[in-house]
Amino acid sequence: MQTTFARPTPPPIDAPARVQSAPRPRSARVTGQRRAKASPSRESEFKFGDHNGSPTQDRSLIDALANSKVFQEYARAFTEATGLPVALRAVESWQLPHHGQANESPFCALVSETSRACGACLQVQERLSVAAADEPHSVLCPAGLCDTAVPIRLGDRLLGFLQTGQLFRKRPTEAQFKRTLRLVDQWGVDMDRTKLKEAYFATRVVGTKQHKAVVKLLAIFAQHLSMLSNQVLLQQDNAEPPVIARAKEYIQEHQTENLRLGHVAKAVNTSTFYFCKMFKNVTGINFTDYLSRVRIEKSKNLLLNPNLRISEIAFEVGFQSLTHFNRVFKKILGQSPTEYREQLLGAR
Repeated sequence: MQTTFARPTPPPIDAPARVQSAPRPRSARVTGQRRAKASPSRESEFKFGDHNGSPTQDRSLIDALANSKVFQEYARAFTEATGLPVALRAVESWQLPHHGQANESPFCALVSETSRACGACLQVQERLSVAAADEPHSVLCPAGLCDTAVPIRLGDRLLGFLQTGQLFRKRPTEAQFKRTLRLVDQWGVDMDRTKLKEAYFATRVVGTKQHKAVVKLLAIFAQHLSMLSNQVLLQQDNAEPPVIARAKEYIQEHQTENLRLGHVAKAVNTSTFYFCKMFKNVTGINFTDYLSRVRIEKSKNLLLNPNLRISEIAFEVGFQSLTHFNRVFKKILGQSPTEYREQLLGAR
């Protein structure tokens, strides 16, 4: 997997960094979907397409992944093995990904105290988000430190990034530090120069071979997170009301049936309107989307059986047509059922 480098230019010296006005990454722009009139028989399919993959939903999914046990354990193991910080962030993020982490670069921690230095760092993150939309990418900040982002994708949909960095690719020199010192002065960082120098030269140095291995680890885990994203979303439990917990249990027990919103609302003794609104507020996704995800999660297990035809699996988990199953499967997991099965069975 190829990683390229691009040295960004520092922000103008005579004007404060205007982070909020920076252009959004092209990958983060949401294009409107053409809405067609849906017949009653295609109601659920239409609703799913309308709500799938919105920026708000993607941010919620990234938050769920970041709080999941599997990510927390991976991040801890990654940091212990490499000595580097790692962050999972959304496409549009106006926060420094490693700020406050245990393995944050001591130099970055010092200079990020001023708004202009912070703004310069965020502009580097913005360029990195654009460059890493399709494949892992690394950039050098104006101070000469390297940051790397690996995209987490579901097919053609970009969910977010795994990011590490705040490292040198080779040992810094005195001349490099002097140039950085002038830049720090322009950012308005008022700090003891001896302390800055100690922090600068204490920043971790990672050679080319080790850096490639680090990026490979992140790429493998990004693929794993992509495959787990639906499962993590379904397992969220944010102190949900009992009525939602009962509704989820009912959906699990009746997912193979021709289940409607009204059926579930009646089962938990609420009006359809009230249940629809509450379910969306609590889970972050609408009923139709949730039901589709439950069915897709079950189909993933059935796809492990090579003796089952995909059409059989589609009807087994509750879809009324193979076409609809294929379309929803690809929207959620980023690949067709056939591709998913081949990937799983090929890895055995």
